[in-house]
Amino acid sequence: MIQEVMHSLVKLIRGALLPLSIREGEMRQYGGWEVKSELSGQWLAHVIQTIRLTYESLTALEIPNDMLQTIQDLILDLRVRCVMVTLQHTAEEIKRLAEKEDWIVDNEGLTSLPCQFEQCIVHSLQSLKVVLECKPGEASVFQQPKTQEEVCQLSINIMQVFIYCLEQLSTKPDADIDTTHLSVDVSSPDLFGSIHEDFSLTSEQRLLIVLSNCRHLERRTFLNITEHFEKHNFQGIEKITQVSMASLKELDQRLFENYIELKADPIVGSLEPGIYAGYFDWKDCLPPTGVRNYLKEALVNIIAVHAEVFTISKELVPRVLSKVVEAVSEELSRLMQCVSSFSKNGALQARLEICALRDTVAIYLTPESKSSFKQALEALPQLASGADKKLLEELLNKFKSSMHLQLTCFQATSSTMMKT
Repeated sequence: MIQEVMHSLVKLIRGALLPLSIREGEMRQYGGWEVKSELSGQWLAHVIQTIRLTYESLTALEIPNDMLQTIQDLILDLRVRCVMVTLQHTAEEIKRLAEKEDWIVDNEGLTSLPCQFEQCIVHSLQSLKVVLECKPGEASVFQQPKTQEEVCQLSINIMQVFIYCLEQLSTKPDADIDTTHLSVDVSSPDLFGSIHEDFSLTSEQRLLIVLSNCRHLERRTFLNITEHFEKHNFQGIEKITQVSMASLKELDQRLFENYIELKADPIVGSLEPGIYAGYFDWKDCLPPTGVRNYLKEALVNIIAVHAEVFTISKELVPRVLSKVVEAVSEELSRLMQCVSSFSKNGALQARLEICALRDTVAIYLTPESKSSFKQALEALPQLASGADKKLLEELLNKFKSSMHLQLTCFQATSSTMMKT
């Protein structure tokens, strides 16, 4: 009698909650529970708790274990299903996080999105705590390799859904953003002047904010989430971390290259027309009296990039500036190597401008930009006399002195040390 009742109980629950686990012939008798939407993980956890109590009551009656095995199998299948459903619903919830982005950055250049993402996963795993715990006589949810693989894939999917959210946010058209505003560190100089609440973000600034969030995800959030997965005994943690990090780095690199292209290309493009403005000729020019305007304009444009990045994330400044400097130095080197010949005055003017740029951006030089400056200087004739060297030094000092205020952002401080 008891066995028959247990058999019916198990089949009815399977028909209602795990219809794919019963044979087709039994569907007529035990199925027909279909509802419009699937039960949530929370409801499944409640069902599991109820069936566990039933199992405990039956165990207290000293019923042989082999008779109770069908209920144990049912509990395990329901626990696995609950984990799968919860992770699927978590991915859906994370998909909607993009709608909550307010673009308000804190002192570290972060919005609340990475924290919301982490909290979403923490709550999800917390809701599974009782389901994942093994009661007396129960097997681990992760005992089957197939389950391990599915849970691993769902976990990876959760991470990648969020990465996709960031990508969508980074490419959102300006019109889609309502009244957005920045919250700036009050202790730091505000290089844009006052930023009011009606300040609308440009697409470049949104790119920077997403890049800043990516950096935080890579350095902190993803590692925290990995620890949460480990704490709940998830399998395949290494694979989850590896695949997620690879996707994040790929997005980060792509967005970074987009930003550099937007910022560096106009500066690079202005060099050649600027150098040859007013029919300037390296073979026939007056003795240098100072650095020409085209280079000062290029530096002012680099300073503008510095200001934009610094306002959002101080940490990103070295990474961005070093790449912009690489692009500018490479173009300057190319232009110098294209010159067929220099007069004495031309060589001195060119050396002055190359040295002025190189010395100004010294803290952001990379091996690539150092090599470009070296090649640019090697394309010039050597200085003929000590008088030329002295004039070069005087003009360089004059330039640095006259533009001291503008060039302050290129001076090394503890917060702007070279990091890439």
